[in-house]
Amino acid sequence: MSQHANPIQTLLRDVPFMVIDGALATELEALGCDLGDSLWSARLLSEAPEKIRQVHQAYFEAGADCAITASYQATIPGFMQAGLTEAKARALITRSVTLACDARDAAWQPDSARPKPLVAASVGPYGAYLADGSEYRGGYDLDRAGLVDFHRERFALLLEAGADLLAAETLPSLDEALAISDLLAEHPGAQAWITFSAKDDAHISDGTPIAECARALAGRPGVAAIGVNCTALAHIAPLIEAIRQSCDLPVLVYPNSGEQYEPATKTWHPAACDHNGAPPNLVQGAAAWLAAGAAGIGGCCRTTPSDIAALAEYRQTLI
Repeated sequence: MSQHANPIQTLLRDVPFMVIDGALATELEALGCDLGDSLWSARLLSEAPEKIRQVHQAYFEAGADCAITASYQATIPGFMQAGLTEAKARALITRSVTLACDARDAAWQPDSARPKPLVAASVGPYGAYLADGSEYRGGYDLDRAGLVDFHRERFALLLEAGADLLAAETLPSLDEALAISDLLAEHPGAQAWITFSAKDDAHISDGTPIAECARALAGRPGVAAIGVNCTALAHIAPLIEAIRQSCDLPVLVYPNSGEQYEPATKTWHPAACDHNGAPPNLVQGAAAWLAAGAAGIGGCCRTTPSDIAALAEYRQTLI
C-alpha cells in the first residue's frame, strides 16, 4: 500500500471524477452464488474465489477506476464462528485484496492511457459482523475504544495485503468513523476513505448530522475522502452539499440502485413513483452530484457493471 500521497487525489489529476465499482453481491447472485448466511459474500472467499475475481474484472472492464474488495463482512471472529481456523480466516482476508489486484492487473495495461485503477480494501462496520442490520441503525453495544479493538486486526491485515487504500464503508455512527481514524493514527501514512449510511438528506443512520461528521474527520491524518454509500438516490445531492460545506476532502458517493428492499421477504422491488425528484439511476444523477461537489461516483446494492459502464461513458463526454 502507498504510505504517502492520497491515491484518490492523485487519480483525480487525470479524470473529471473517479468511477467506483458497483454491487459485488448482486453480481455474485447473478452468477448463481447463494449468499444467504451471516458471512454473505465473504463466504465465497473460501468457496468460490474465482467468482469474486470475475466480478471485480467485469467492473474494471466496464471502466471502474476502483474496486472495493470482498472483505466487507470478512472478520476473524466471523470466520471462526463459521468453523474456520484463525490462520484460515487471516488468509481469506488477505485473499480478498489479492483477488481484486489480480483482476485489476488482468484488465489494465501499463502502457494504456487509462490511469491505473485502485483497489480499496473494504472495512465493513461492526454491524456487518453482527449481521443484524445495525449498520443502518447504529446503537452498538461497543464504545469507541471497543470499536477500535474490534477493527484493529483486520485493519492491519488489509493494510499489509497490497491494497491502495482502505474503504471504511456503510458506517452508521460517528463513533465508528472516529475509531477508524484512531486506527489510521496507529499506521502513519495509511489512507482510508470513510463513507456513511444515511437515513435522510442530512443525517447518517444513527441521527448524527453528516455535516458534523465531516467537520470531525476533516484534517485527521489518513482520511482520504468522506462520503455516503448504501443510501437512497433521493438523498445524495443534499448530503454532498452538506459535506462540501464542512470540509475540503474529496466526496465519494455510491448509492443504491433506486429499488426498494422489503425486509419481511428479503426481496427487492422497483421503486414506486418518487415525488422527491430522485434520479432514476446513477448516470442520470451524476450531473447534479458533480455540481454539488462529488469527486467519485459508483454504485452499491443492486447496481451492476452496466451501470458503471454508463457512468464511464458519461465521463467521456466531460473530457
